[in-house]
Amino acid sequence: MQNEYLVDDGRTMRQRMLDGDDYIADDPDLAVANRRAIELSFRFARTWPIDPAAGRAILADLLGALGSDTEVRPPLRVDYGSHISIGARTFINYNLTALDVARISIGDDVQIGPNVQLLTPTHPVAPEPRRAKIEGAKPITIGDNVWIGGGAIILPGVTVGENSVIGAGAVVTRDVPANVVVAGNPARMVRNLNESSQAGPA
Repeated sequence: MQNEYLVDDGRTMRQRMLDGDDYIADDPDLAVANRRAIELSFRFARTWPIDPAAGRAILADLLGALGSDTEVRPPLRVDYGSHISIGARTFINYNLTALDVARISIGDDVQIGPNVQLLTPTHPVAPEPRRAKIEGAKPITIGDNVWIGGGAIILPGVTVGENSVIGAGAVVTRDVPANVVVAGNPARMVRNLNESSQAGPA
């Protein structure tokens, strides 16, 4: 490893990446894994509309874990796929971008609208480390029974608690507790689902 911004401690770039430490984004081994993910994503997109069972088999090969009775509609865009786990009975609509430089965990019974982005990568603000391809990442966790509206963006390091709702187009920059509705940019709580007076459609 030759990079003035990193100390060689014997770990691979993938290990550094998954440990949440800075790594070199254009590492050759990571490039191979990325190309594999791109190939499987395109195979999934071509196969699923014709043969959903065969498409699911490709998706299971791409992802780290795929729960039963879960549906993912292509296209699906990932960095590696293998760092993504999706629980049971989850529905993911068209055009999810899930950049799994860190781990992405999606729970059971989750609903994700079209054009949602789950973004784990981080980049240096200083120009020189960024030019040197230094990158970092923080994991994203989506709890059980969460609903994410179309076009929402979940930023690095965010955890969304169970049963919560993310409004369409929201930009989520920090953790969301369980049983709330958040909306806006940056997303803020607009409803507490624990309050019986607030019951009803979002």
